[in-house]
Amino acid sequence: MQRITPFLWFDDQAEAAAKFYVSVFKNSKITGTSHYTGEEPSGQKGSVMTVSFELDGQEFVALNGGPRFKFTEAVSFVVNCETQEEIDSWQVVPAKIREWMEDKDPARTQRVMHAVMQMKKLDMAAMQRAYDGK
Repeated sequence: MQRITPFLWFDDQAEAAAKFYVSVFKNSKITGTSHYTGEEPSGQKGSVMTVSFELDGQEFVALNGGPRFKFTEAVSFVVNCETQEEIDSWQVVPAKIREWMEDKDPARTQRVMHAVMQMKKLDMAAMQRAYDGK
């Protein structure tokens, strides 16, 4: 897994954008999709929240974040971390966040999102407990 993943913010076109990008670049594929659980402040329950994809081996994530921010040439970078100490800064997430949010069991993803929405800073252990249903 690469350490830094560019996130591209869309209103509601993340899935279409990811499909377009992988159709343009060779050796590219969509690697995962997460859906809104109803726990988030934006996004309709069941609609696509993120689409993970690779362009010639480089990982990207397209996010349907709503109209709050308009898509531009600007991007943000997510730094995947293994420990709580690494997580304690802005927009730094546990390396397992995509696994937790792209799980085929919607109850698991909903528990994780519910736990995240209660946090002022990300707590990796609490997120794992929510994923495990504990």
